[in-house]
Amino acid sequence: MEDLNIQYVHLEQSANQEAHKTDGFSSSKTLVVRRGAPFRVSLLLKGRPFSPKTDSIIIRVLLGRLYVIMPVTFSKEASPSKWTAYFSPEGLSPLSPSFYISSPASASVGTYRLELYVFSQSGQRSSVVGHFILLCNPWCREDAVFVPFEDQREEFIQNDSGLLYMGTAMNCVSRPWSFDQFEPDVLEICLKLLQVSPQHMRNRRKDYIMRADPVYLSRVVSAMINCEDDRGVLKGNWSGDFKQGVSPSMWTGSGDILRQWARSGFSPVKYGQCWVFAAVMCTVMRVLGIPCRVVTNFNSAHDTNGNLVIEEYYSETGQKLHHSKDSIWNFHVWVECWMTRKDLGSGMDGWQVLDPTPQERSRGVFCCGPAPVKAVKYRRIDLAYDVPFVYAEVNADVHTVIVRQGQVLSYSKDTERVGALICTKAVGHPRLQNITADYKHIKSPNPSLRSRSSTMSDDSTLRRGSSQGLSVSLTLDKAAVAGEPIRFTVKIINNENVAKVIKEHLNAQAKEYNHSPSDTFWEAHSTMRLAPMEAKVLRHQITPAQYEGVVGDDLVNLAVVLEDNASQKRVLASEEFNIASPELTIQIANGDSAINHKEHTAVVMFTNPFSVPVSGSLMVAGAGLIQGKIHFRMLPLQPGKKVEQRITFTPTKVGTKMLQASLYLSNVNSVIRGFKMISVINA
Repeated sequence: MEDLNIQYVHLEQSANQEAHKTDGFSSSKTLVVRRGAPFRVSLLLKGRPFSPKTDSIIIRVLLGRLYVIMPVTFSKEASPSKWTAYFSPEGLSPLSPSFYISSPASASVGTYRLELYVFSQSGQRSSVVGHFILLCNPWCREDAVFVPFEDQREEFIQNDSGLLYMGTAMNCVSRPWSFDQFEPDVLEICLKLLQVSPQHMRNRRKDYIMRADPVYLSRVVSAMINCEDDRGVLKGNWSGDFKQGVSPSMWTGSGDILRQWARSGFSPVKYGQCWVFAAVMCTVMRVLGIPCRVVTNFNSAHDTNGNLVIEEYYSETGQKLHHSKDSIWNFHVWVECWMTRKDLGSGMDGWQVLDPTPQERSRGVFCCGPAPVKAVKYRRIDLAYDVPFVYAEVNADVHTVIVRQGQVLSYSKDTERVGALICTKAVGHPRLQNITADYKHIKSPNPSLRSRSSTMSDDSTLRRGSSQGLSVSLTLDKAAVAGEPIRFTVKIINNENVAKVIKEHLNAQAKEYNHSPSDTFWEAHSTMRLAPMEAKVLRHQITPAQYEGVVGDDLVNLAVVLEDNASQKRVLASEEFNIASPELTIQIANGDSAINHKEHTAVVMFTNPFSVPVSGSLMVAGAGLIQGKIHFRMLPLQPGKKVEQRITFTPTKVGTKMLQASLYLSNVNSVIRGFKMISVINA
């Protein structure tokens, strides 16, 4: 009688990936599944039929040199704590038996080798099946990254686009970003990132074992996104000189960065800044199956000496000076990942801060976190990892000092400015969600986020100064918009019963979000009399012609210093703000929906708000909508004129997809952006 032989082994990739919520990785040639859930394997036999009485199947699963051996049993024994294999109820078809393999919910992430052995009475037959990729499973209750709500799993794992928030707390700017986790090669590159990490190169066995823990995985990824200690993905650059690479503002998605890193043999991609580091890390974590979102902290303190105080210095005429190693970034972007913290206790489960931007070393390595958000809020600075650093980023006090030739002329303290707004993209909607209260106790609505009023009670000390005899406040009349004058109001109050002669010094400087300002680009000085107890309202403006050539994507530091002629006392009020760029408008021929695999038309529109003609290049992209990117040249466009560009796209994936456009202006320091969310459905 002919013996039993295996003709073919089928890993049922399409059906398994649909069941495991990994069907987005359809371009992968390797089966992709999630831990803690069974996947099906089918055999095609030739020769005699399979006999449960005389034949048996043994499975060996290998990760590196680690392995587990399990028999395929005849009763379902799936366990969340161990590897199991069992025949499906309909799986004992004599010539095509099928069975399930189930991994524990704490199995290590990685690419596994699967070997299948068949034993019969006449001897052993074996067949090497191939490989499968195992990821974390937020759908599995026993997994450390379990999320109980489907809309959150959809947002924090499956959503391949999002919004990054920048600018200032009073004038948030949303920047579209394509996470690209389902684009070709991205999955394999993210797994390769783990393989080239120092932890893996030092001790492969230990690294494979530790990959079961999302805390460990997140620290490895946080360090590997920057290249300061390893063969990491991105090189940071805040110098303003990007000739050796790409300006951070030019990136629109993670896929290009990760593919360039892999193609170069894992040489760092030039260049990144905080939002690029965070967005790429979000991609890697979502690929690995760890829920992740990008978070922005406005007025983020970098406290280098750990005293929870940031000192800022101004000249006697309102010019901000670079006198301190401490700094406040107008915004700083990091990520949060969702996981249980068995190492700390259940009270610290949930969102964890991770920051891949290289600022300070954590246990000798440039990474940060995971720091439980709850630990930051309750100042549990005794807990791992890096809670004191994150706590300072959202809670430090600001001391403002006016100096002249090393002598202190005035001093004020602000306890509200740092961490003025902490936000992320809302679940399921392209809008901002305020999560400040998750990080800190808010006694009352933050005054720096109120509508700007010229009354003293509605101004934070960020925009108000006072001495014993004089008070001043500085408020923008409305959010600054490119192409329009910057109008602002200075309110002065004489608090004494004597007349005063006052000098007013106004100073405006351009600044990058994480640097001290550069040279003054606008100033004004005046002298006035104030009657006893008099209040005066002074209105000022900076015209577009005065700021356009300097500011662009940068921000403005605006300060007023009042000088009392008699007493020589000075009082300062300041404001840092961004100038909102115009947006590109995108219209789809049939609204916000599109049919999969059918060609559609979109129109990108731009109106020049600047006082000079502008020209540049337009780039249009969209994961699941367009292969690669489409580029157009834009001829000089006169002030106030409008231009339209038609494009065609053919969706390849169903779901909500982002079509994004970026206009890179060549003669104005600005990038104009726009996006459109499109619901792609099957016909």
